[in-house]
Amino acid sequence: MKICILSDSHDNRLLLKTGVRAATRLGAEAILHCGDIVAPTTLRAILEFELPMHVIHGNNVGDTFNMSQLAADSRGLLTYHGQDAGIELAGRRIFLVHYPHYARAMATTGDWDIVCCGHDHRTLIERIPHVKGGETVLLNPGTVAGVGADPTFIMADLASMEFEICAVPVEEKLAYNRPSVTPHQ
Repeated sequence: MKICILSDSHDNRLLLKTGVRAATRLGAEAILHCGDIVAPTTLRAILEFELPMHVIHGNNVGDTFNMSQLAADSRGLLTYHGQDAGIELAGRRIFLVHYPHYARAMATTGDWDIVCCGHDHRTLIERIPHVKGGETVLLNPGTVAGVGADPTFIMADLASMEFEICAVPVEEKLAYNRPSVTPHQ
């Protein structure tokens, strides 16, 4: 199973949709969002892809009531977990949290195969040794909105445990922003 991991969309519907479109072209079968969506309506931009989504909030929480309502109205596509989430996909135990320091601590427990975070808008793929003698993969997809950094997401192959930081295709984003007519001079 291939999944798209992203974070920090900060109400940027255009880049969020462009990133998810790129991830679906790469074979994404689910989306994990590590927080800072802000307005829940931002997620409407990607419901059309009809992929299961697991979402947490971050420090820019937005409207939790409307987030819960959007999840209830999503025909089961969107699961809103609140502050953090422990889920299982394709036999992999995955923990989602917004804050990198919290994510690093959870990775050291050995209870998770993958721990995902966001918040600092810095991409990271790191294998963390844990107390049970193995290692946990710590992933930070950066910011899909391109806030203070290039817009990115992570593609994860849960079968092979291979991970890739992917750039949101900015040329596609620019095509959306071009005017349909040339303004008069």
